[in-house]
Order: sequence, then C-alpha cells, then structure tokens
Amino acid sequence: MKPNRQAKILELIETKDIETQEQLLQELEACGFATTQATISRDIKELRIIKELGENGSYRYSAVPKQLESNATAKLHAIFRQCVVSCDYAQNIVVMKTMPALASAACSAMDSMNLDMIVGTLAGDDTAFIVMRDTASAAAFCADIKKQLS
Repeated sequence: MKPNRQAKILELIETKDIETQEQLLQELEACGFATTQATISRDIKELRIIKELGENGSYRYSAVPKQLESNATAKLHAIFRQCVVSCDYAQNIVVMKTMPALASAACSAMDSMNLDMIVGTLAGDDTAFIVMRDTASAAAFCADIKKQLS
C-alpha cells in the first residue's frame, strides 16, 4: 500500500500544482487512497519532496532531482566517515561516539542511507544511538563502521 501511495504522490505532484498537504490528501482520496495528513507528512519527508516556486508565482510540491539527492547523500557519507570516533553495540543497540557536536550529522547520514536494518537513530552532542532490527544487524553494522575507521 505504501509504495503505491508514494508512487501516486510523485505522479500527482508531477502533473498538478499542489500547494498544501490538504490538497494532496484530497487528490489521494479522489484516487482511492484513504490516508491521513500525518501519513502524508511522513511520505513527503521520506520522498524528499520540497516546495518550489511554480510558474504561476505560488509554491508547489516538487520531487528533489536525483542528481541533487545523490550529491547530498555523498556529502553526508563524507561527513559520516570524518566524524565517527568509535562504534560498539549491546544486543540490538549501537552506540557510536563522534567528534563533539557531530552526532546529528552522523545520524542524518545513516538516515539517508535508508538501511532496512536500522529502526531509528537518536543523536546527542557526541553520541549517537542506533536501534537495529536484531543483534546480528548491530554486529554487522559495527564491523562495517570499524572497517571504515581503520
């Protein structure tokens, strides 16, 4: 259901000038998708949809061009490699130490990777907590991080 809904969202913003989440919700409902504003908000974030100035002078939703998205992802990966100091895990929770004030950058980089094994991230100043799906995922993730650090 989610992939179909997100594909329809991308199709709608490509073909129509949609300015608000409410308009998007109405368009989705007209296409047979029963959803909520909160779900649409999450979809917009996941799909990296932005607002841009349209030809008529009003703002409309638009998908981020793939080239721009890949450049941003590459930059986040570089930040990630430069800011991580250490990584360890206990069961399915990974604790990553970073340079001061860079835990948010590390979490942002991990979130942009869209790895299925990561349930979520939480950043402090120099410490990031990553909740993994299971212990094996945490072990593999830490091994990969340690390999990058050496």
